[in-house]
Amino acid sequence: MSDERTFDEKSFLPSLTHRPGVYRMLDAKHKVIYVGKARDLKKRVSSYFQRSHDSVKTAAMMELVGNVEVTVTNTEAEALILEYNLIKQHKPRFNVILRDDKSYPYIYVSTNHHFPRLQFHRGPRKGKGRYFGPYPSTSAVRQTLNELQKLFLVRQCQDSYFSNRTRPCLQYQIKRCTAPCVDLVSKEQYAKDVDAAIDFLEGKNQSVIDTFVERMDQASAAQQYEQAARFRDQISRLKEIEAKQLVSRSARKDLDILGFASNGAMHCVTVLFIRNGAVIGSRDHFPRLAGEADRQKILNGFVAQYYLGRDAPTEIILDCDIDDRSLLEAELSDRMGRKITIKSRVRGDRLRWRQMARTNAEQGLNLRVASNATIRRQFAALADVLQLEEPPERLECFDVSHTSGEATVASCVVFNAAGALKSDYRRFNLSPAAAGDDYAAMAEALRRRYTRVKKGEVAMPDVLFVDGGKGQLAEAMTVLDELELDWLKVIAVAKGRSRKPGAEQLFVAGEKAALRLPSDSPALLLIQQIRDEAHRFAITGHRHRRAQARKTSRLERIPGLGPKKRRELLRQFGGLQGVIGAGVDDLVKVRGISRSLAESIYNDLHLNGHN
Repeated sequence: MSDERTFDEKSFLPSLTHRPGVYRMLDAKHKVIYVGKARDLKKRVSSYFQRSHDSVKTAAMMELVGNVEVTVTNTEAEALILEYNLIKQHKPRFNVILRDDKSYPYIYVSTNHHFPRLQFHRGPRKGKGRYFGPYPSTSAVRQTLNELQKLFLVRQCQDSYFSNRTRPCLQYQIKRCTAPCVDLVSKEQYAKDVDAAIDFLEGKNQSVIDTFVERMDQASAAQQYEQAARFRDQISRLKEIEAKQLVSRSARKDLDILGFASNGAMHCVTVLFIRNGAVIGSRDHFPRLAGEADRQKILNGFVAQYYLGRDAPTEIILDCDIDDRSLLEAELSDRMGRKITIKSRVRGDRLRWRQMARTNAEQGLNLRVASNATIRRQFAALADVLQLEEPPERLECFDVSHTSGEATVASCVVFNAAGALKSDYRRFNLSPAAAGDDYAAMAEALRRRYTRVKKGEVAMPDVLFVDGGKGQLAEAMTVLDELELDWLKVIAVAKGRSRKPGAEQLFVAGEKAALRLPSDSPALLLIQQIRDEAHRFAITGHRHRRAQARKTSRLERIPGLGPKKRRELLRQFGGLQGVIGAGVDDLVKVRGISRSLAESIYNDLHLNGHN
């Protein structure tokens, strides 16, 4: 292909094949700006080089095209998958791009375990067991898990915690678990509770109620009145939950309803989730798309990008018909191993659901527009405060979180004119040398981040914020000076003496006096928002890292101490704290523990500390 900016379509187009495939539009810098698929490559690509275009977006794109690349495929379905993968890889500016591409959460039941557990799950579904979902949000999963725990008393604890219990935990005391860890419930009885929980997740409420009624009668006949009362309370709770359902479960189907709203410059697609005939929530998406495009084109791109990357329900109902409907139906059905239907012409409940989704999309769009207008005002106010020539386009903020030096994590959050840019957020697990030293931790995080920024691997911000005072500012300037980036605008955000919002002091690099803004200043509100977001992101990462560290027993790091010996130690001493409190002579009494190994255990737990 030619590297010239002016693309020679006269020599390129005649050489194209009529077979299906994918084409990529590149700009003068060889960056992919658009990816498309075609049933007939020659006809489709040639249509872009007409003298006039019916779309402003297409006209704007063709002004930038410096090269075209094609990949021939055997079928149009193969082209569809390749198009999806290339869009995910390159995120071309003229394609429909989903901003929120996080995987959806599920409820996982570890049915391969003797005493299965219920748990929150997000990510690849590779484990053996049953997965239920997807749910629209983590809060929906947490709420459902909470209801399941009250109803069925099925454990939700980690397997490592479960296997080391010697007495019931608090969940048993508050009637959220039947304590299978210490054999207070039989395997058969527990299996019935798990089956009931699975039936509930599958929407078989009446079947669960009938089962509980039968078990209540059996317990009553056997004069097990406390057990019968438990089943009675479960039946009552189940009926309350059924009464709260706003939608009939008569259809008992899984559907996604897609509503659409647009103001020309911004678009919102709301996905309404129907599972087992009940509405379980919705999520708004704001596809990024340069230029103008009609509803049909946006939905066509959205459906392909959205469903080719995740599980699809039995039915997908759209606001309008799309060009690739038949192709997507066939591909999704093949992937899911069951028939998937995509339709736009509906009536009855589906029509009402579609209107609900459209109303939600309109509301989501209005909220986003209002939010963006506020953010633009805040960015303009920040430019005035910092005496910038024009409003900044990208802001970064760093914060550090740890507990007495343990599991130190630094966060970097990014904001642009559209708000939080979560895809660019980063966390840094910091080295032990920085533990407990906030200045050193901040310096390490900034050095790691801005080394990449200098190499061009990460976009350069217009303003850098660090959470802290003069010390953090000095560390930031030292790092930036080393990297020859000391010209960057840097501000340290320190809490005032009262530590109340609105009393912040801003230390600006190169300025001696601290800057104080009015508590209602739009610029200060933006700074508070980005600072608080950095703090939230850092502390979440710190808690996760600390929890992961504590899930792993200190005993696992001791050479020569295998799983059986660890288990015996924990059983003999009632847990890790008991092992820590034991002397060498006590440890030797445990089967399999030699004196040399006992000394190694004692030294590791005492000389190296025991967080």
